[in-house]
Amino acid sequence: MSRAVVTPIPVARGAVPVLGHAPAMLRGPVRFLSSLAGQGDLVRIALGPVKAVMVCDPELANRMFLDDRTFDKGGPFSERAREVVGNNVAFCPYHEHRRQRRLLQPAFHPDRFPGYGRTMAAQIGEQVDGWRDGQVLDVPTRMTMLTTNVLTATMFSDTLSPDELRRSREDADVLATDFLFRMLVPDPVLRLPLPVNRRFDRARVRMRRTVDQLVATRRATGGDRGDLLSALLAAHDAESTGDERTLSDEEIVNQVMTFHLAGSETTATTLTWALHLVATHPDVERRLHAEVDAVLAGRTAGYDDLPRLELTGRIITETLRLYAPAWLLTRRVTRDTELGGHALPEGTVIAYSPYLIHHRADLYPEPERFDPDRWDATRGPTPPRTAFLPFAHGARKCIGDRFSLVEATLALASIAARWRLAHVPGDPPVRPAVSAVIRPRRLRMRATARGGAAHQ
Repeated sequence: MSRAVVTPIPVARGAVPVLGHAPAMLRGPVRFLSSLAGQGDLVRIALGPVKAVMVCDPELANRMFLDDRTFDKGGPFSERAREVVGNNVAFCPYHEHRRQRRLLQPAFHPDRFPGYGRTMAAQIGEQVDGWRDGQVLDVPTRMTMLTTNVLTATMFSDTLSPDELRRSREDADVLATDFLFRMLVPDPVLRLPLPVNRRFDRARVRMRRTVDQLVATRRATGGDRGDLLSALLAAHDAESTGDERTLSDEEIVNQVMTFHLAGSETTATTLTWALHLVATHPDVERRLHAEVDAVLAGRTAGYDDLPRLELTGRIITETLRLYAPAWLLTRRVTRDTELGGHALPEGTVIAYSPYLIHHRADLYPEPERFDPDRWDATRGPTPPRTAFLPFAHGARKCIGDRFSLVEATLALASIAARWRLAHVPGDPPVRPAVSAVIRPRRLRMRATARGGAAHQ
């Protein structure tokens, strides 16, 4: 049996002793990631104690996605995420994943989406109707309020009180903000009584306790309310035996924690960037307003409107390309293997970045330009499917991708139908800040009522 010819993996430029590439990552993670694509299909990076191989080529990334037994969930991102959300479908190892995926799939069956869409529309309408003409909005906060209420209503058929909403938003912000620090420091540092560690642990424990109580209450009352939690409680896997046929309460809490954090934080970030990008591109804004006026005439968007909200959907897709919320993820090699002509021993940490691949000029002409029409198939070839990775691919593709896209499209269309949002003169330029997600450092916008949508 012949052995594959393998070549050394180059080390990324700019490393410093002991800390490796961590200073470059912390100073400008977006700039650092963008610099890697020209250094090789695979590039070695060192982020303090974390040594990893970055996959810079989409075809190699997809080979990794399709062989999730060899390239299993692991590495610092997955391991730190498990500390927060437990061993759920997004981060569990290969040998547990197929069972969890089968149990969760009914919650995301197409038949449930019209009901989810009605709940989304009701929550979006309530939030957007509460704005005032001329009001200056803290957009990241407003979008997090919107998506948190949508997720809570869709998961639990309920909404949070103002105090619960504020606490949930604050806890999610702490978990997202401190996540990068936890990825880059050694385990012993995380056990020290540092303020950052205490803050993170308080937020994690408080959020988990809230979800525990919600699941226990629903388990006791029973009944199918058409929400996500009902689907999880009723889930049954015919391919398993004994207790494995259903999800335990702990497993349900783990899934809900992920849906709650990922669904609220990532979708809110996508909507925030989309509103910023639309406001800075007048032609796109004009066309968006024309589309929502023709389809919605000032009302809240509903699930049945989605096929006609074509430009709105492309704006969300292009926003996900430019600012994919999950910007850096990791896996771990479970057996000696080869990728792209390079040997990867068992235990190697593999990193990949949707942001890096989405900004390659050979895949996306003028990659820094906001161009929703690059996704319009009537205008010519669209980018290759394998080069668009906000939700990954393969068996570990995000199970909530459709949910997130529906929510973001309905929200953006409903906002545009009622309001024109513009940046506040004199505010500093909007810059990306990197935590668990890539989000704007600060963004205030003034809401002006459009046509008959004026509010008191």
